[in-house]
Amino acid sequence: MPSASHSEGTTSLQAPRQRIHRAPRATNGAAPRRTTKDRPAPVGRAVTRRTALQIPQGIPLVEWRDLGRHIFLITDSSAWWLGDWLIYGQSEYPNRYKHAIAETQLDYQTLRNYAWVARRFTPDRRHEKLSFQHHAEVASLAPEDQDTWLTRAEEFAWSKNELRRQIRRSRQPESEAKDLVQFQVSLAADQKQRWEAAAESADKNLAEWIISTLDNAATTTLLPAERVNQLEAPPKQGVSP
Repeated sequence: MPSASHSEGTTSLQAPRQRIHRAPRATNGAAPRRTTKDRPAPVGRAVTRRTALQIPQGIPLVEWRDLGRHIFLITDSSAWWLGDWLIYGQSEYPNRYKHAIAETQLDYQTLRNYAWVARRFTPDRRHEKLSFQHHAEVASLAPEDQDTWLTRAEEFAWSKNELRRQIRRSRQPESEAKDLVQFQVSLAADQKQRWEAAAESADKNLAEWIISTLDNAATTTLLPAERVNQLEAPPKQGVSP
C-alpha cells in the first residue's frame, strides 16, 4: 500500500517502490558493479492539499491505479475511524467531548451517524471488502441478519444500491413475489455505460431505471390506442324517466 508523509498544509502519498534487481555477488571478492537495473526505480509522489491532488507527470499507469485505490480506502475508512473516534470521546470525556468537537469544525450530526453504525458492528464483524455504506444499509437489522446480508453482498459483489434492492425484495409479501417475472437483457458495452449514466442521473439503480423507462414507454404507446377506442365506442344510452 502506498505510504503517506505529512508536512504543514500538505500530505504526500507515495506509490509502492518497484522491486530492485541486484547483480550477483562477484566470486573473486571484488565489489560488484552497479548497473542501471540495480538502481531504485523512480517513485512518483502525489501531494494532497485541502482542495487539490497534485500528481507528478509521467507516473506509470499501475502507480496511478494504486493511488486511486489508496485514496478510496482512506475515504471509506475515514467513516469508521471518525465513528470509533467519537465513541471513544463519549466514553472517555462524557462532559467535554462536545466542546472539543466544536473546536474541530466537524459536523456533529454526521459524526453521530458514523458512530451509530460503528456501534452496531464491532471491528471483528466489519467486512473489509465492503464499504461503510454497505454496513449502514443493514445497521438497523438484527445482528444475525446483518451478517447474512453482508455475507451475500460480499459473495455476489453487490453494490450498496443492489444490497438495498435485495433487502427490499425480501420484504415483499409472498403473493407479490410470486407475480414477479425475471428476464435477462444483453447489452453492448457502450449501451450499458449510457444506461448506467442515465440511471445515476435519475437517482436509481440500473434495474429500477429500466423498469421505470419501459413502463413510461408502454404508457405512451398505449395511450393513443385507448383514446381511439374511447372515440369509437358507442355513446351511452340515456335512461328514460
